[in-house]
Amino acid sequence: MPSGQRLLHHRLLGPADAPLLVLGPSLGTSTKVWEPHVAVLAAEFRVLCFDLPGHGDSPSAVLPTTEPARTTVDDLAQLVLDLVDHHGTDRFHYAGISLGGAIGAHLAVHHPRRLTSLALVCASPYFGTAEPWLQRAALVRREGTVALLTAMPDRWFADPHTAAEPLGTALLKDLAAADPSGYAACCDALATYDLRRDLSRITAPTLVVGGTRDTATPLVHSRELAAGIPDAVLRTVTAGHLAVEDPYALRTALLAHLTT
Repeated sequence: MPSGQRLLHHRLLGPADAPLLVLGPSLGTSTKVWEPHVAVLAAEFRVLCFDLPGHGDSPSAVLPTTEPARTTVDDLAQLVLDLVDHHGTDRFHYAGISLGGAIGAHLAVHHPRRLTSLALVCASPYFGTAEPWLQRAALVRREGTVALLTAMPDRWFADPHTAAEPLGTALLKDLAAADPSGYAACCDALATYDLRRDLSRITAPTLVVGGTRDTATPLVHSRELAAGIPDAVLRTVTAGHLAVEDPYALRTALLAHLTT
């Protein structure tokens, strides 16, 4: 990592000598999206949770640029590698939700030596055509992330009551507080993300978890990941896009995968 380069904001929990497990968040969220799981996971692993650029406590300035249509998933993956390298670790487990999963899949394709295992939660090899993502990026650059608050609960949660619960409320507050330039840059990254032809290159043992009530990336996306990644295991949870409605099922699937 070049001298003076800023790092993504992150939390580090668990025994210092345990295997490293990196947890990647979904677009618009922060490390809080993993809050239901970190205590249990940190009993077995050194858990590193990070905030995306412009999200939580990560500044947008960690990116090389936030100019429109310049950021890629490769840029985000490099920030994760910088973070892992900063802590002096070579190989690590990785689990990510949605965009966090896309980062993990990219790492598995382009930096296979670094990953011990991979878990993709409510993720996809391709989140759709570029135009909707570029339109969302333009909207956020004009009006801020508050412009998304009305629509996001239906995309994130299977149960509308989840938005009023402590975790749902905290995640929506994180969305409202996100820096528009960083959030929009992450949308730009999703606009060009497409790993459909590269899934067969993933060699890390892979768990794919799909939410049966996920309307943002329906189960067909998880099935495509599992079908394309050699020897991948597919599990489902009764949950929406952020997989927060059934934390026990998700945690159980992750622990079984990570400790095998």
